[in-house]
Amino acid sequence: MEKSLIKINKWLYPASWLYGAGVWLRNKLFDWGYYKERTFDLPVICVGNITVGGTGKTPHTEYLIKLLQKNFQVAVLSRGYKRKSSGFVLAEEDTPVHQIGDEPYQMKQKFPDIHMAVDADRCHGIEELCKESVAQGTEVVLLDDAFQHRYVKAGLNILLVDYNRMITEDKLLPAGRMREHESGKFRAQVVIITKCPKDMKPMEYRVLTKQINLLAYQQLYFTTLNYGKLRPLFNGGKEYGVGSIHPQVQILLVTGIATPQKLEEDLSKSIRNRIHTLAFSDHHDFTEEDMLSIEQRFNTLPEGKRMIITTEKDAVRMASNKLLPETVKPYIYVLPVEISFLQDQEDSFNQYILDYVRKNSRNSRLP
Repeated sequence: MEKSLIKINKWLYPASWLYGAGVWLRNKLFDWGYYKERTFDLPVICVGNITVGGTGKTPHTEYLIKLLQKNFQVAVLSRGYKRKSSGFVLAEEDTPVHQIGDEPYQMKQKFPDIHMAVDADRCHGIEELCKESVAQGTEVVLLDDAFQHRYVKAGLNILLVDYNRMITEDKLLPAGRMREHESGKFRAQVVIITKCPKDMKPMEYRVLTKQINLLAYQQLYFTTLNYGKLRPLFNGGKEYGVGSIHPQVQILLVTGIATPQKLEEDLSKSIRNRIHTLAFSDHHDFTEEDMLSIEQRFNTLPEGKRMIITTEKDAVRMASNKLLPETVKPYIYVLPVEISFLQDQEDSFNQYILDYVRKNSRNSRLP
């Protein structure tokens, strides 16, 4: 098995116990009906986790969009983390990134035909997306990162678990990275262990299946990350695979994601190039000082044998940032990421999702 990314701050256990008591009480108040969960008369699929960041929600949500948009009008609802707006916002083609957040902006740019909306109040957001005057023809709603938002009772909950941070080994915040106790997994109909190595052995599948210990009604899947071709962030240009980078080229890897170590490890396995990492916090809003730091680090690399690689999420914030130095723009490349299923599980997963949406559709004409 690959190296675990779990780090436990044991001295914070007392705070974790207090936090856990509060989360337990909140969940029980929902279970007992004191806090009301709301259902909707169209398919609602929630993609979320019970840990803080880094499980691959965006590429899994994008996978669902690609699966469903061929036959259904898809709407995606996100909180819009670190956006500068408030309330409900439905993205248009020209909606700026600061109005909806980096991940919603990324999805709207890649899938312009979907209804992409943000709202911290998910019930209100779904209400708006169901209005023909707001979002015409919505047939299925994907909730991005709403597993703890229990005021909405999604028809299908998909729980993502990072292979490198198994919830069976983690602890509650702030000692660990868990938002709620491991038992929260039983609210999900589907559990996906994400970021798995492509060469996992049959024995490891069995070990993980036993470790996650799901109930009979729950479906378990395994996915891995696939990196696409590098593309220039500015001025178009040629795309090419990571493996075709000249071995003498040095790379400045600029990230503002939850777990940059995984990306750096994956790149190191694919190429022999020297990688210099400049890591910022997740969803980081680049400042003038940050841009100067990027330029300075880039200028330390050998001229003519250097490039900058960044993620899709970071690229949308860079592209709209007027503080980005012109001198580095021609050297910035974006690394797309997608997911694929292991153990030939793709057809089974696709059919499970499509059956749920068709069965719960508001009309019977859908294919």
